[in-house]
Amino acid sequence: MRAKSAFTTGFLSWVAVAGLVAASNGSAAEVHTTAKFEGVKANSGTATHGRSGNGDTLTWSDDFKIPETPAPHWQVVDTKGNVYLLNRLAIKGDKQNRTITLPSYVHDVAKVQIWCAYAETLLGEAPFAKPIQTASGERMRNDMKADSGMKADGMAMSR
Repeated sequence: MRAKSAFTTGFLSWVAVAGLVAASNGSAAEVHTTAKFEGVKANSGTATHGRSGNGDTLTWSDDFKIPETPAPHWQVVDTKGNVYLLNRLAIKGDKQNRTITLPSYVHDVAKVQIWCAYAETLLGEAPFAKPIQTASGERMRNDMKADSGMKADGMAMSR
């Protein structure tokens, strides 16, 4: 009876540890942090990219300070140089858009910028060490691979 209880306890402990290791490895693979923001008005903190399911998010760090300008916004730049103006940092009242979800039309992100939409001025930016590919970018890349595979099969059938 004691041996069975010890075996059960040991087995459950092993399952719990394996689950924690798997969970920590899964989430660590999906988190990327930029360098520190540098610019005219935004000089503190970083932004972190995270993924949950098919959604990509950006979150500013605890030491980030919202620049005192009329309309600071999130803005991202992709690897092709396309710029996407996103959500305002501070919204009505004391609310803040500390975390935003990237739209599906953003396929990768090379750097995160803080942009004043009122003055149309770059306040600061923070690059990722290596561009990150969003979930929509990965889907697009996989679809392109699948399409190119079908063309090859189609060519083989026409011979």
